Amino acid sequence: MNELLRTILFLPRQASTIAEEIDKLHYFVIIMTMGGALLVTLIGGWFLFRYRRTAVQKHPSRRVPEATPAIWLEAVVVVGLFGMFIVWWVIGFWQFMTIRVPPENALEIYVTGKQWMWKFAYPEGANSISTLYVPAGRPVKLILTSRDVIHSFFVPDFRLKQDVLPGRLTTLWFEAKEPGRYDILCTEYCGVSHSTMRGEVIALPPEEYERWLQGKSPEPAVAGPVDLRPSSVTEYAPPEPLSMVEQGKRAAAELGCFRCHTIDGTPHLGPTWAGLYGTTVPLEGGGSAKVDEAYITESMMDPFVHVHAGYQRIMPSFLGQIRPAQAGAIIELMKSLRDVRPKPGATPWGTVTVPETQEGVQ
Repeated sequence: MNELLRTILFLPRQASTIAEEIDKLHYFVIIMTMGGALLVTLIGGWFLFRYRRTAVQKHPSRRVPEATPAIWLEAVVVVGLFGMFIVWWVIGFWQFMTIRVPPENALEIYVTGKQWMWKFAYPEGANSISTLYVPAGRPVKLILTSRDVIHSFFVPDFRLKQDVLPGRLTTLWFEAKEPGRYDILCTEYCGVSHSTMRGEVIALPPEEYERWLQGKSPEPAVAGPVDLRPSSVTEYAPPEPLSMVEQGKRAAAELGCFRCHTIDGTPHLGPTWAGLYGTTVPLEGGGSAKVDEAYITESMMDPFVHVHAGYQRIMPSFLGQIRPAQAGAIIELMKSLRDVRPKPGATPWGTVTVPETQEGVQ
């Protein structure tokens, strides 16, 4: 039945693990709306036939009884329509959350959209332009941003589409069911060459994907030629292949992040990055926030929205000054430090005053 409906509706192949679930909601909505339209047509036709004007109605002594629809019928219609709305909302919200929360073992890839191309950067240091290489059968988390205007990352075969915004990180995940090639489109008008902003996902067998990461070409029969052009996420990246952690260290040094933050747990003007990622920190004025991609990006772009309790308001805004790849590399650096234990007297949540002891004085 799935294949029959997919063929009738001219839908592309279902190449990701979530594609069939999204299509089922599509089938449900289409069938219910078409069925509802047919039901309204049949009822309208019956009313036209049953209560049509005839010559008998013109005679003053003969009256046809007026239609008096039952109240229970109206209630059934109203409750039924409201019930269908709730059902669709619940299913749609579940699917929305499903594609936003990746499994723990998901491979993270940074995606940058710019007029008019897609750029991909991998934590291991590999990168590519317009071609996204992924291992088949493994969850892949995309961390997306834009360098200039709003774009939209769309893979029809995966049934996934996500707006890509400048100065902000959004996430999406998928799992390709089998090796193959899948088109990437931009579905948000972004300028004169919008229609040429195309790319391709190449899903490789795990062993071929590892070969590609090492700079070796996959088997042509599986994925075709490999794009080995210099394709770092942005021009700031060094010509030699560096991991994103190393790129993050360079970016943090260039932007002056280490004037206030440390990576070894030493207390300083700002919270140490050692052990910070993934924790929940208290906020000035009450409340708390989890340190994730969204929180870090917001702190870079608009640092006074949620101020870390216990620290002065000295964090500058990097909006318009930091490139998307630099932000992604810094986040990857902070992720690599999540297991680093802060030094005595410092925690990711702030500086703790340690009482002096006789040994400490000496």
